[in-house]
Amino acid sequence: MDHQPKFFENLSGTGKAIGVLTSGGDAQGMNAAVRAVVRMGIYVKAKVYFVYEGYQGMVDGGDNIVEVSWESVSSILQVGGTVIGSARCKSFRTREGRLQAACNLVQRGITNLCVIGGDGSLTGANLFREEWSGLLEELAQKGKIDEEAVKKYAYLNIVGMVGSIDNDFCGTDMTIGTDSALHRIIEVVDAIMTTAQSHQRTFVLEVMGRHCGYLALVSALACGADWVFIPEYPPEEGWEDSMCVKLSENRARKKRLNIIIVAEGAIDCHNKPITSEKVKDLVVQRLGFDTRVTILGHVQRGGTPSAFDRILASRMGVEAVLALLEATPDTPACVVSLSGNQAVRLPLMECVQMTQEVQKAMDEGRFVEAVRLRGRSFENNLNTYKLLSQKKPDAELPKTNFNVAVLNVGAPAAGMNAAVRAAVRVGITEGHKMFAVIDGFEGFARGKIKEISWGDVGGWTGQGGSILGTKRTLPAKYLEKIADQMRTNNINALMVIGGFEAYESCLQLHEARSCFEEFCVPICVLPATISNNVPGTDFSIGADTALNAIVETCDRIKQSASGTKRRVFIIETMGGYCGYLANMGALAAGADAAYIFEEQFDIRELQANVEHLTEKMKTSIQRGLVLRNENCNENYTTDFIYQLYSEEGKGVFDCRKNVLGHMQQGGAPSPFDRNFGTKISAKAVQWISKKLKETYRKGKVFANTDDSVCLLGMRRRNLVFQPVAELKNETDFVHRIPMEQWWLKLRPLMKILAKYKTSYDVSDSGQLEHVAMHSPKEAETGAI
Repeated sequence: MDHQPKFFENLSGTGKAIGVLTSGGDAQGMNAAVRAVVRMGIYVKAKVYFVYEGYQGMVDGGDNIVEVSWESVSSILQVGGTVIGSARCKSFRTREGRLQAACNLVQRGITNLCVIGGDGSLTGANLFREEWSGLLEELAQKGKIDEEAVKKYAYLNIVGMVGSIDNDFCGTDMTIGTDSALHRIIEVVDAIMTTAQSHQRTFVLEVMGRHCGYLALVSALACGADWVFIPEYPPEEGWEDSMCVKLSENRARKKRLNIIIVAEGAIDCHNKPITSEKVKDLVVQRLGFDTRVTILGHVQRGGTPSAFDRILASRMGVEAVLALLEATPDTPACVVSLSGNQAVRLPLMECVQMTQEVQKAMDEGRFVEAVRLRGRSFENNLNTYKLLSQKKPDAELPKTNFNVAVLNVGAPAAGMNAAVRAAVRVGITEGHKMFAVIDGFEGFARGKIKEISWGDVGGWTGQGGSILGTKRTLPAKYLEKIADQMRTNNINALMVIGGFEAYESCLQLHEARSCFEEFCVPICVLPATISNNVPGTDFSIGADTALNAIVETCDRIKQSASGTKRRVFIIETMGGYCGYLANMGALAAGADAAYIFEEQFDIRELQANVEHLTEKMKTSIQRGLVLRNENCNENYTTDFIYQLYSEEGKGVFDCRKNVLGHMQQGGAPSPFDRNFGTKISAKAVQWISKKLKETYRKGKVFANTDDSVCLLGMRRRNLVFQPVAELKNETDFVHRIPMEQWWLKLRPLMKILAKYKTSYDVSDSGQLEHVAMHSPKEAETGAI
């Protein structure tokens, strides 16, 4: 990227008025989006208005359209649903209703609308925009507005953000609310699993998704369900028999429970509905299993938004305001969405048309096409699920005679077990013998290695920590013993799951190849650490779970402060020298400051932060939250900052400190970590198989090129295998962090939302892209 940074300071909102509304079904994270729109709008000196009760409020006018201030959106970040209300509105569907809405907006000078809702709400907004000039002329003819107003407010700009728990909108990988809904589902599944296990029961769970099976599919992946029914991929003829065979096989393997997940819109290949009751009756009649149905219903829409949804919505909200500031009369209405890890703008109607295409394909029975239209991410999920859920009979499995070993290195991270499970099962499907190494390289040197089967990893996805056991020990001091073990057990490939130590270990093995031929085998590193400090990837397995733990604690702490008033909390997070958890935690929890190693700070900055908080205490928001990464500065310790704030804030606010510690490492993995771990692990084993075939010569595997020791990471929009030897140049080994970190670009976002003046590089945003139709090949190459 050689572009000159482009900053938005020259984008002024002076004289502009932005209206923000939420419409259609509610979704967790909508409030975070509303907050970001309001604060970013005020930051660029625009006027911002709430439109209460969606389009109904726009038609009714009066007190439903109100100018808001910075404080109006305080304390809403952690609240589910939408505080400005949402309503289904019949009158907006009529021209008469839209005429009234236009009149209400023009009276307040609002010509920029930010609509947060599903495809119906966004289609309505686009129609409103297309009719706008005609509506104004009609209002002028009726004498409701003057000619001056028709000229002054000639154009209406619209930016949409998709808030929908179903993730049913084409063009975006994740809609606001989807991740939180998955959290609710997985919490319930985890709870049900314990009771099902006690009684050897089968549970049929019905989840939301009338037209889209995303929630059902991902929750099935995340909990290792036995069977899943989704509208886009109906089961083949005779599914009743195959499902019952699979359930009874699982019971025969000593599995004490079965989980079947049904999307509410599930259908068979003749477009007939498959209901949870029908599935239950089938299991009871055919197998006589004790079976229960649980319908999750509106629980999925409720509760507090996850860290992912808060960050997504905050990023989208800021991007939406930038899009409105840059819009010209010729800019089509756009949707701000997420592709991989990148915020993008897409033409609204292209996305809506594609979303409708999916439904059309399903109605006409073109299911393969429907899955393809859903996008790369959906297709990948489905393919991974198919790979992992069904064990082929031994007779049908290929036999490669390759032995692949899996081990965990470094500190435990939630999601490691999901990755091990996926590796073992995909490896067996590919025909390899899979071996598990206990206690990392230390265990490897001691010969703690055993073959592991398909059934051994059942139920691992939801377990936190590392079941295989993990140690921080690097292989350098045991090279000879490890080489012996690899020779004895005839290990032909290694999969190392862990954090910075895993990356360093594989570098050491790569460098030791000249002395030990045993290390000339394909080796793949999967990044798994809460610190997210591994070079070559934007995300690591475990970081999302840790972030949610931090945000949950910050919410509770903020709540305790709202009672006592005038209190500032200093919270220390883990992460080594990497500020990811502190920075993203601050963004998701609505903190006032975050001190990190990557952005040096001095006493003047600490002083400025104290003054900023002192000013804040004069408003109605009388509490503060400050996050500090554990190694951000050796002298400005958590105690020092706490004492400084206590002294400087005397008489204005008092201080408390909290060191979060190892609670950030524990806990059940979040849906994102289960899913991410499962998908990248499956992909890594397929890469290992390919390398084994390529490097098998004269009866043995010999891989000594750089590209046979790779780290699989997510970079912007794709999953990429990168040789560890090349990543060396991108690494700061002293502080154990990558030299460039994408999330530092989001740092100004946190400051803006906390009312600091700062400069924000918007070079990456702004270009309107088109909805890409991807080829089936692309689904294999790397979208998450």
